[in-house]
Amino acid sequence: MKVTTWNVNGVRAREAEVADWLRLEKPDVLCLQEIKASPHQVPASLQARDGYWAAWHGEGGYSGVALLVSKTLAPVRPPITHPPFDVERRVAVVSLGDLELASIYVPNGGKDFRTKVRFLEALAAWVEARHAAGKQLVLCGDFNVARTGQDVHPELRDPKTMGQTPAERALLERVLAPGLTDLGRHFAPDDDALFTWWAPWRQCRERNVGWRLDLVLSSPEVTRKARRCTALRDFGTSDHGPVTAVFEGPLFDPTRLEAGAEPAPPRKAAPQLDLF
Repeated sequence: MKVTTWNVNGVRAREAEVADWLRLEKPDVLCLQEIKASPHQVPASLQARDGYWAAWHGEGGYSGVALLVSKTLAPVRPPITHPPFDVERRVAVVSLGDLELASIYVPNGGKDFRTKVRFLEALAAWVEARHAAGKQLVLCGDFNVARTGQDVHPELRDPKTMGQTPAERALLERVLAPGLTDLGRHFAPDDDALFTWWAPWRQCRERNVGWRLDLVLSSPEVTRKARRCTALRDFGTSDHGPVTAVFEGPLFDPTRLEAGAEPAPPRKAAPQLDLF
């Protein structure tokens, strides 16, 4: 089972690249963040992609997440929901039997730090509750926190900078505390150049002067089946690179799949100015 997470920084601007990824890599699940599009604004080539169940959870030109689930993996459309702490359309969760897989876009916190704190606190409580309910989890997305100094290039390390503060790192550790494993670090514990985001100036990407913000977190039983987790710096034009985790063996019992409701047709809205 192959799962990719990618902050695309605007799905309309990255339409061809997302299509290329689906065609070339054929992920079983593709999690997107910062799609910056309402459902009716998603390009037609992606909105109802052949071979995938798609859920587009965005609003206008800001934030938003998406899930594309292979119909080979899930022959019936699985339930896709949004937990109570979802704000600004930042969380989508697909239920695959006892496995729950989420696409998550944590608030940056630069303009409203308290919202970021509440979001991470609620996410930690939700993880604990789902484990208590017997669920296995795979959380994918842009967490907007670099876990340690190792996850930031030496030129950019500053514990006073948003995304590196001790308070944010402690909150992220609370999310992991109920038993989640950070697969990127699990497979590359000593890699000081493992980054997933680069500022779009001063050739940061070319020089690999970046941060590791995009993570795949997994529950214990899922972690035991993980075989690799890789980040690509040289694909696409987003300021983030895609991160892919590969698992061996089934992560859920297909006989326990439940059918979810079909999404409402995209609603046309009045023309608006927004960001791509």
